[in-house]
Amino acid sequence: MRKLLFLFGLLISFGLKAQDYSPISTQLQLSPVLNKHYYGVSLYDLDEHKFVFGHQEDRHFTPASNTKVFTLFTSLKLIGDSIPGLAYVERGDSLIFWGTGDPTFLHSKLDRGKVLEFLKNSAKKLFYSQSPVQEPTYRNGWSIEDYEFYYQPELTVFPIYGNVVQFREVGKQLRLFPSYFEQHVQHLSDTVTRYRIHRPLENNKFEVNNFPLPAKYVNEKPFKTSDSLFLNLLQDTLKREVGYVNLAMPSDAKNVYSIGTREVLREMMLPSDNFLAEQLNMVASFVKYRKFQTEELRKYMQTTYYSLFQDQIELRDGSGLSTYNKVTPRSMVELLLLVTDAVKDDAAKLFLFPAGGLEGTLKGVYPTPGGVPFVWAKTGTINSVHCQSGFIKTKKGKRLAYSFLNNNYMGSASPVRKEMVRVISYIYENY
Repeated sequence: MRKLLFLFGLLISFGLKAQDYSPISTQLQLSPVLNKHYYGVSLYDLDEHKFVFGHQEDRHFTPASNTKVFTLFTSLKLIGDSIPGLAYVERGDSLIFWGTGDPTFLHSKLDRGKVLEFLKNSAKKLFYSQSPVQEPTYRNGWSIEDYEFYYQPELTVFPIYGNVVQFREVGKQLRLFPSYFEQHVQHLSDTVTRYRIHRPLENNKFEVNNFPLPAKYVNEKPFKTSDSLFLNLLQDTLKREVGYVNLAMPSDAKNVYSIGTREVLREMMLPSDNFLAEQLNMVASFVKYRKFQTEELRKYMQTTYYSLFQDQIELRDGSGLSTYNKVTPRSMVELLLLVTDAVKDDAAKLFLFPAGGLEGTLKGVYPTPGGVPFVWAKTGTINSVHCQSGFIKTKKGKRLAYSFLNNNYMGSASPVRKEMVRVISYIYENY
């Protein structure tokens, strides 16, 4: 009997022999694309609770929009179920309100009308008060020359319309949303041979060339923010007067909530929205400190959570636009483990990441065997940087977390992306 038990145990031990992940190294080494630049990979088995593969996993990389996973985790830990849309107090016949950093007010995709209706329906005189602690409109390491591109709006304590003007072709005519900015449009003749809208750095004049307006044209341009412009836009929308005061927010200020937090997080993660990422950090700062201190917030997250990582990291923003951000593939995986711990339900966690082949920045990128995705990951792309970090469900049922970071390649990101897809698909097929 003992001999049978021994043999049975031996068979089990052979069956539980650790899987060999070394063939992944061969897949990497034979790549004519990957070995022309600097890359690192880290792979972790979520069920066996251990790292199973690494290639330069302890080297530092610029992560681009993989940085948004840090913002995701910060938001999950600090903001709560709903986004505070504004803070307010009532004093006599006046309602005084402050911004919370909420990016969704009058946002083209995310506004649910709760804050607008609250202000509209108040019978009191409205007064907006600026926070005494200000944040810079841009973060360290951002490119100033990108000021007029949709992906880099200015950051404010009370965003409105996503801090962008939307330009649309409607009935063969150019229409602006909000229409307030139509008074600032100038039609110019220039030498550009395509339709172009340009905003000078120093003002909100939108110069439109005389090239024919394309059908179904849609574009967004950030506007230059100011307290006076915010008040003008708000009054134009509310169709009522809004005053301005300079008061510190009292401790008895109440919040009006605008939208569920995870809805905003999903919109940040799937299309990789930089504005939402930065503003969510401001919301998290407001919730924690009742004022805007995103640099202090990053120090808090570093001390409380990221100091436990095996590798040191450095973060200068919440979106990944900053080239000063530095992480390792291994630290990205450790971050994914923190997210996994914060969101216990696997489906709820994966809902926050683009599904390979189906959604967001991974739409059409991965195959979907039987119409089902096998990878959920955040991408990140800036000049000479292309990264992915997320989760894999393999054909054999393994649940893996991974980070695949690429820096300093020449030319397009497309060949690098295809190689990452090839390697991740190999892992799906073989483990």
